[in-house]
Amino acid sequence: MDTNKIRIFDTTLRDGEQSPGAAMTAEQKLQIARALRDLGVDVIEAGFPISSKIQFDGVKEIADVLQKESNQKESPYIVALARCVEKDIDAAYDATKNNDKKAVHIFIATSPIHMEYKLKKTPEEVLATVKKMISYAKNKGFEHIEFSAEDASRSEFDFLVEVFRTAIDNGATTINVPDTVGYAIPHEYGELIGKLKKAIPEFNDKVYLSVHCHNDLGLANANAISAVVNGATQVEVTINGIGERAGNTALEEFVMSLDTRKDLINKTTNINKKLLYPTSKQLIHLTGLVPARNKPIIGENVFIHESGIHQDGMIKNRQTYEIINPEMIGRDSDTLVLGRHSGMNGFKTRLEKLGIKIEPKEKLEEAFQKFSELADTKKEVYDDDLFVILGDIVNDIPEGYSLKYHSIFSEKDFTSTEKVNQSARVELIKGNKKGNVYEAASSSGDGPVDAIFKAITKITKVEPVLKEYIVQAVSSGTDAQGEVKLSLEIKGEVYNGRGSSTDVIEASAKAYLNAINKHLFVKK
Repeated sequence: MDTNKIRIFDTTLRDGEQSPGAAMTAEQKLQIARALRDLGVDVIEAGFPISSKIQFDGVKEIADVLQKESNQKESPYIVALARCVEKDIDAAYDATKNNDKKAVHIFIATSPIHMEYKLKKTPEEVLATVKKMISYAKNKGFEHIEFSAEDASRSEFDFLVEVFRTAIDNGATTINVPDTVGYAIPHEYGELIGKLKKAIPEFNDKVYLSVHCHNDLGLANANAISAVVNGATQVEVTINGIGERAGNTALEEFVMSLDTRKDLINKTTNINKKLLYPTSKQLIHLTGLVPARNKPIIGENVFIHESGIHQDGMIKNRQTYEIINPEMIGRDSDTLVLGRHSGMNGFKTRLEKLGIKIEPKEKLEEAFQKFSELADTKKEVYDDDLFVILGDIVNDIPEGYSLKYHSIFSEKDFTSTEKVNQSARVELIKGNKKGNVYEAASSSGDGPVDAIFKAITKITKVEPVLKEYIVQAVSSGTDAQGEVKLSLEIKGEVYNGRGSSTDVIEASAKAYLNAINKHLFVKK
C-alpha cells in the first residue's frame, strides 16, 4: 500500500443517486461508470442490489460491461452495497460475480442513538453481527471487503475500535469512518482518524482507512482533507458533490485541494484532472442537477472576473486571482468549433477529447445525426452543444412519450380589455411508434409554457407540481440552443427533466416529458 497515494472511492451511482430527482436509468448509470473509469477512479460503488431489481440489474450491467471493456490493470473495483445481512451479501455477489475485481461494501450503525432506536441492538449484538457477516462475505470469495460503521463520528471511540478490529480480524480490507450526518468539525474529525490509526496498526500498511463525509454543515471537503492529513488512505466522493440532503465530498474539490496545496499535503491520486470538468458536465446533462454558478472548481462563475482591480491583475498575470488554471481540469481554451461541413471523424475526435464515449456504434451514429441536424440549424456547434446531444441520447426512454409537433397561438379574451389567452396544440408519439400518435390542445394557459404543459398533461394523464424551472443558453450567439431543466413532484416523488432546442418552448416540452417519462417508465 502506497500511503502517499489516496485511493478514490466514488459513490455517485449509489449515494449520489439518492439526491431527490437524481434516479438514473441503467444506460445513464453505465455512461457515468465509463466516465468514472476513464477519469481514474479506483473504486466505483455501483448501487445497492438488494433494494430493487432495477438496482440489481444496474450493478450487474456495470460490473459485466466494464469487465469486458477494461483490461485488469485499468479496471476499477466495482462495489455493491450491503447491510450486515446474508441476503444483501448474496445479492451483491450475484450482481458482481462476473467481474474480476468484485467488491462488497458492508455497513452497520455503531452510534448509541442508531443502535438503540434504529437497529434495536445492543453493542454486543452488533459486534457478533459484524463478525458473522464479514466472515460470510469473505467465504463468498470477494477480493475486496469494505466495512463501514454508520454514524461513526457520533460513536463511542473504544467501541468503534472494537468493531473495526472485529471486521479486520474476519477479513475486511478497508475500514470506512463515515460522518453520516455531516456533524463533525475538521479538527475533531482529523483527531478521530489520527487516534484510530494509532490504535489499529493494520492501517499503516495492510488495511485502507477510508472516510465518507457529508456536507450538511458545508464541511465535507474540509473534513476529508483533515482526515487525509491525519492518515486516511481512501476518500469517498461524488461528482459535483451530489448526494442525499446537502450531498457528499465533491470529487473535483478534493482532488484539486490536494493538487493545489501539495506544498502542505504531500498526497496524490490516480485521477486524470483534465477529465474533471467534462465528467462534471456529463453528470449535469444526464441528471438535470445543475450546480450553483459559484460551485467551486466547476461552477460557471469560477473563472469569470468582473471587478476592475481583478481584471487588471488577471491581464498582468492570471495567478494574481486564479489559483487553478482552467485547462488543468479540462475547461479547455482549445475551442475547436464544429459545423455542417464537419464529418464523423471530426465529431468523434472532439468527443474523445471531451472524455465522451458513446457506445454501441448505433448510438454514436444517432448522436452524429443529431449533431448534423443541429449544425444545419446553427452556424457553429460548441462543446456544450455536444454535452447536450449526449444527454439527449442517453436520456431517451424508448417506451416513453416524445414530442412530434407543437404550436402556440393566442386568443383575445373579449371579457377583458387587456388579457390575451395562450393556447397550445401538441402531438406526442408513445414508444417511438409512428402510428401511435396522441393529440391534445389546451387553452387559458398562463403563458406559452404553461399552455404546452397543460396540453401534455391532458395526454399523459399525469398531473405534476412544477417545483423548479430553469432556462439557460447552452452556448453563445443568438442562435444558441436553450436548455431547460425542471423538477416535477408527482405523487410525493421528485423527478428531474431536461430538454434542449433552439426553440425554448420546444425545450420546455421535452424537459416536461422527460420528467414524466421517468415517473411512468423508469423503475427505482
